Amino acid sequence: MMKHQAEIICAASLLLGLGSSGTAFEVFPVQEPSNLQQRPAVDNGKIVWQQDMGSNGWDIYGVDLLGPDAPTYFIVDVFQFDQEQPALWNDRVVYQDNSYGDWDVYVSDISDVNNPVSYLITPNEQDYLNDQTNPAIHGNTAAWQDEFASGDWDIVAADITEPNATYVYPVQLTDEDHYYANQQSPAIYRNRLIWQDNWLGDWDIASADLWLKTSPLDQFLSASSLQQENPAVWGDWIVWQEDFGDGDFDIYAADISDPEDPVEFALVSDTAAQINPAISGHLVVWQDSRNGNWDIYGYNLITRQEFQITTNSADQTNPAISGSLVAWEDSRAVPITIYYTWLEGDVIADCPSRLTGDVNSDCRVDLTDYALLAQEWLTCALDPISACTN
Repeated sequence: MMKHQAEIICAASLLLGLGSSGTAFEVFPVQEPSNLQQRPAVDNGKIVWQQDMGSNGWDIYGVDLLGPDAPTYFIVDVFQFDQEQPALWNDRVVYQDNSYGDWDVYVSDISDVNNPVSYLITPNEQDYLNDQTNPAIHGNTAAWQDEFASGDWDIVAADITEPNATYVYPVQLTDEDHYYANQQSPAIYRNRLIWQDNWLGDWDIASADLWLKTSPLDQFLSASSLQQENPAVWGDWIVWQEDFGDGDFDIYAADISDPEDPVEFALVSDTAAQINPAISGHLVVWQDSRNGNWDIYGYNLITRQEFQITTNSADQTNPAISGSLVAWEDSRAVPITIYYTWLEGDVIADCPSRLTGDVNSDCRVDLTDYALLAQEWLTCALDPISACTN
């Protein structure tokens, strides 16, 4: 009997070693290292990035990992000057371009990757006397931060349904004092636009409903005395990095299904830094320095499980995610190259409610749950402990 119990515990230990927290993912470079690559964006099996072409400046390149001839490589834009900061939704890429001497926002239609069609969102050059940077896109809406003459940054959005008839409008709060604050780092999901805003003296997360166009309903979703920066949004979830001083950033999330009463909690709270979060569905990724270098970590908002994605001793930074596809900048090769992986297994488990017997919260009941139960079957859980007898 004792031998049988020992065998159960041994089996439990082996099964526990296969848990989601120890999952290793196979990673791939988008290309063999040749030119410096940065700022990946992903959607629908495609990855785009900015690539340093030397004297020709930065250009936007991409790869389709799921097409009939995958992988299919393509060039989004190779204008003479710099194209940077790409964002991607389906077959549209937005990016900033300095062909006219300042940063402007362009859109490229890559439905035919062999013949991308690019255009300036606002065709009137007089509207582009200042910098427009950090573009975001979802559906038929693009947004960016716009530097006005006063030197502050404001958020501007555009309906880009018709390439030759884009409708551009400012995303403004009703209080006039807000016009002298800075709004930066926009992110979009359907009609919800979020950004970081320093109207209250530090960086907070704000939101607006874009369906209201020129009179968007807006509010602060996180307004503590700490710094909240780099927001990302998907559905009723927003994530951001929060500074607790001395660069100790942690990753926070909020369920905003009730915008009047958002439910906020920490995804990871650690003495190391966690920055640059991204979200797709119920999966969040970020870069994390807890191991002495930058690694990519993830979190499942349904199972509430954290997992490590990269383990290489070099730095992995600036992650992006779409579904189970994750891409990032990787310094294991010289120059820095975009790498990617497909998440799989327990870490991406998705179930609407907790299953009976699902001890490890991976949305299924299997031998791993049995092993966990077997490992603890002789443990007394009475309170106080003096109630337990040998």
